[in-house]
Amino acid sequence: MYFDTLYLMESLAEYASPKSKLTTMIKSGEVIKIKRGLYIKDNDYNRNTLANIIYGPSYISFEYALSWHGIIPEKVQVVTSAVFNKNKDKLFETPVGKFLYRYINPLVYYQSVVLIEEENEPFLIATKEKAVCDTLYKIKKLKADYDIEKLLFDDLRFDREQVFSLDKKELKLLVPLYRKKLLDRFLKFLT
Repeated sequence: MYFDTLYLMESLAEYASPKSKLTTMIKSGEVIKIKRGLYIKDNDYNRNTLANIIYGPSYISFEYALSWHGIIPEKVQVVTSAVFNKNKDKLFETPVGKFLYRYINPLVYYQSVVLIEEENEPFLIATKEKAVCDTLYKIKKLKADYDIEKLLFDDLRFDREQVFSLDKKELKLLVPLYRKKLLDRFLKFLT
């Protein structure tokens, strides 16, 4: 369950000092402060939904989505999300984990994002094609002749079978929107 300050202050209105009661609840662990104005109760939350709530608008992408979709073998501890119109990355270190938000081009922000429901908790996440594109979009200073196969399978540790099973039709729609040569080379490599 997710609470904002206004809701908590109204629900604690019967106390002489609602702010003091909230402080006591935080110290006792009855309520966990995620960031200013956002609280959760005990362990009654979904990390993926929380990622969408902490900073937004946002959707889960990059390494966390790649792991979620099975494209990389590692389990990712930091929930990585995409945001737009923020112009810089932002990290939230909370009592329940780290949440990293990376800027993405507004032209591609709304493309290929799906709403998933997990334990009756909805959250937005990039399709596996979009998560790959977002990840490649954020790679900077790569030489033009760098081996794309080495990048994908050695450096980024993408699962070869997963990469070749990506929906080419969706990629052909997405890649031009990013306006990045690395993504053009990636699409050419797959087709």
